Parts: sequence; C-alpha cells; structure tokens
Amino acid sequence: MPRLSEVIAALDALWPPSRAEQWDAVGTVCGDPDAEVTRVLFAVDPVQEVVDEAVKLGADLLVTHHPLYLRGTTTVSAGTFKGRAVHTLIKNDIALHVAHTNADTADPGVSDALAGALDLRITGPLVPDPTDPEGRRGLGRICELDHPETLREFAARAAARLPRTAQGIRVAGDPDMTIRRVAVSGGSGDSLFAQVRAAGVDAFLTADLRHHPASEAREQSPLALVDAAHWATEWPWCEQAAAQLDAVSERHGWGLRTHVSRTVTDPWTAHAPSADSPTTPGAPN
Repeated sequence: MPRLSEVIAALDALWPPSRAEQWDAVGTVCGDPDAEVTRVLFAVDPVQEVVDEAVKLGADLLVTHHPLYLRGTTTVSAGTFKGRAVHTLIKNDIALHVAHTNADTADPGVSDALAGALDLRITGPLVPDPTDPEGRRGLGRICELDHPETLREFAARAAARLPRTAQGIRVAGDPDMTIRRVAVSGGSGDSLFAQVRAAGVDAFLTADLRHHPASEAREQSPLALVDAAHWATEWPWCEQAAAQLDAVSERHGWGLRTHVSRTVTDPWTAHAPSADSPTTPGAPN
C-alpha cells in the first residue's frame, strides 16, 4: 500500500498547487505523511456529513474540491463546525486534501468533466492558461453540440444529465433560440462574461449567476444563460478525479480503492415555484 505522501505527490502532479490562484487554499489540510492509504473518497465539500461518510466508508484519505479553510483560521476547536470536521478526521486517521482552482484550470479539469457530463465536444479553454504551450489548460471550456437544439432542449439536457438539486436549471433567453456553440464553467462564472462574449458562443452554462451581472450580460448581447447549482456543476469532477487516481494506482500497482460521494451537499433543499397572485406583476386583477 502507498504512503499518504506518495498519493499526495500523485495528486499534486495531476493538479499542481502552484497553478492555484493566490487567494486559494489548496493542498493537504491534515494527515500523517507516513500513514498507509488504501481507500480514497472524493467529494465537492468537506462538510461534516461527507466527513462522517468517509469514516463510515473506512477511507484513509478524503479529497475535496472546495477548501475547508479558504480564508484561514486561528482555531480548530471542535466547538466550531469546521474544527469538528478536523477533529473527526484526525481521530479516525483520515487525511484531507484539497484541489480547487488548480483543478479548475487543469487538463483535464472541472469544466472538462462538466462538458463531458453534458456530452459536449470541447474545442478549447474559455480563458487559456498562457503558460500552457499546447493551449489545453485554462478556465472554462468552449464547446460545440453534435447538432443544433433549442435553448429549451439544451436546458432540458442539463437538467437530465447533471445531479438533481432543488434549484434545477434556470434559463435567461428565448427558449426557442438555436444553440450550436456554448461555453461552460464549473462553479461561479459570472466574472467571465467578457470572455464568453468574445468567444461568440450562443449560450453560457455555469452557476451562481447574480442579478446585476446576468441582467447586464443580457442587455449587451443575445447570449443565453443557463444557471445550474454550484455543487451540480462541480460534482462531475469527482468522478473524473477518481478515474485519474485509479489510473495512477494501476500504473504503480497500489491497489487503491476509490469512491465518489453521492451525498448532495448543495445548501438549498427545496424549491417552491412562483404562483400568480394580486401582487404579481402582470397577473390578472
């Protein structure tokens, strides 16, 4: 069985920490470098429910996309919910490793997994990494559909292929407009509207679209917006990442057992559709 330090070295080769954004907090949060690793769990969020799942599974390593301590901390007291997660991990000899923005821009990265889940053909990164001579790394992906479909059909494709969440899929644009080329970006993507417009795509699928950026984007161009839940757009990466580690394990003869958490950690739990009422604009009197 490999030691944790060997597995972490393999993960760092897949998603080099040096390629993370300066504000990010990636890498190993806890774990003994000399401990043996036999079972690994991949998840989006290092929340207590996922930590408990790792304990129940008998995992030695939990790999998450989102950091536990993104903005730093002065305490790991079990009296805090993040400290309790750390205590649970350490008591059960489970290491925690984070690959965040270094996994977003990787080749393959988070948006490759998102495009794959939607069965889209990738033509290149949305925001290329200037340090990549092959032009494959970068933030987001520009994609083509195998055949044109309406925005309504494309949204239905996203709803059917991404994990189910309370939010579902929100759409901005004419449902009957034709979609041929799209940009996708896992996670929050409304800082990328300038690059998306420059790409000349018909639609942009991402998450966490806010009112003002979305409204302004719609005023500037006919670009259609498809807004899925943040967790749902990043969960496909977990399956991709587990497959990448499986390949490494096979090459080295490690015999690792990898698992992907299917615990829905999207914070929204219910959705109530709007209904006409006397206070609804445009409702009949």
